[in-house]
Amino acid sequence: MSKSKPDLGEVRSRIDGIDRQIQKLIAERAEFAHQVGKAKGKLAAAVDYYRPEREAQVLRMVVDRNDGPLNDEVLVHLFREIMSACLAQQEPLKVGYLGPEGTFCQQAVHKHFGRSAHGLPMASIEEVFQEVEAGNADFGVVPVENSGQGTIQVTLDMFLTSNLKICGEVELRVHQYLLSRTGRIEDIERIYAHPQAFAQTVGWMRTNLPKVEKLPVSSNAEGARRARNAEDAAAIGSDSAAHVYGLKKVIMKSIEDRADNTTRFLVLGRQVFPPSGHDRTSVLVFIKDQPGALFNVLSPFARHGISMNRIESRPSHQAKWEYAFFIDLSGHIDDEGMKAALAELESHSAQIKVLGSYPVAVP
Repeated sequence: MSKSKPDLGEVRSRIDGIDRQIQKLIAERAEFAHQVGKAKGKLAAAVDYYRPEREAQVLRMVVDRNDGPLNDEVLVHLFREIMSACLAQQEPLKVGYLGPEGTFCQQAVHKHFGRSAHGLPMASIEEVFQEVEAGNADFGVVPVENSGQGTIQVTLDMFLTSNLKICGEVELRVHQYLLSRTGRIEDIERIYAHPQAFAQTVGWMRTNLPKVEKLPVSSNAEGARRARNAEDAAAIGSDSAAHVYGLKKVIMKSIEDRADNTTRFLVLGRQVFPPSGHDRTSVLVFIKDQPGALFNVLSPFARHGISMNRIESRPSHQAKWEYAFFIDLSGHIDDEGMKAALAELESHSAQIKVLGSYPVAVP
């Protein structure tokens, strides 16, 4: 390209031409997506048109093709929204999440399903499970672990009795904001936040607001809703919560203690989907009370070359001092090595429950 100064009018004209091409291609893609729906025939609900393994494959191809200047996350977001809008031609997906509006859980819904999905805010994680099981929501999104604070125990405990399957995961970079009605830190006498938010900002709070009363609530968005009604109250939450509830950001943009503060969310559904090519399988293993029980649980995966990503124990709720192990494994339940490892594990376990096989989170 010439190093001379470009003509602004000509550049804008080229951009307009490219925009027309993009719009035409999006319309063409939407038409082909409609043809896919016709090829599948008349299905019972929107959930029957949704294929998470196919979406993951498309987004990975977007990342593989990307040579810049836009980064992978931006391009994935753009293509996710296009796919979301195309899918909504059939019927928007109904997705339950931990509400109210403005939670990080809602952000995870937007990241995974796009803004054409219809979000259903729920009062608790338990309610998200219940509504998906009842069929009132097609899918649900719940937090399962934070990079600094560890596991969300209530989510794991729900799997002990729930028949739902994990059919996706979302990793969300979490920035915590200090929000208030007045925008003045000297006015703050009490702060509302989810216990996880307090844990993620404990260092900042100790340094900057050591004497302020901390009041735990069911979600950060609920805290923002309460804080908007009093000039001496504040909340910890997302920038979207600030916008929804009319609060101002105070002091710093991000008050989380860890620069890599990330929360992992699970997508709940009622079925297991086919492999995407880069998958994770979650299982729940109830062990027998015998010597070497944990070794017997882990060794089949090593013998069959299955990498274990995570293991967590919880009381089984079946008998005193009995435990269940939640294990995340690399691969899909349909992989031969996974089948062989789980078959071998059966002889050492009181019960094995496959919680789901799903695509690994796309950036």
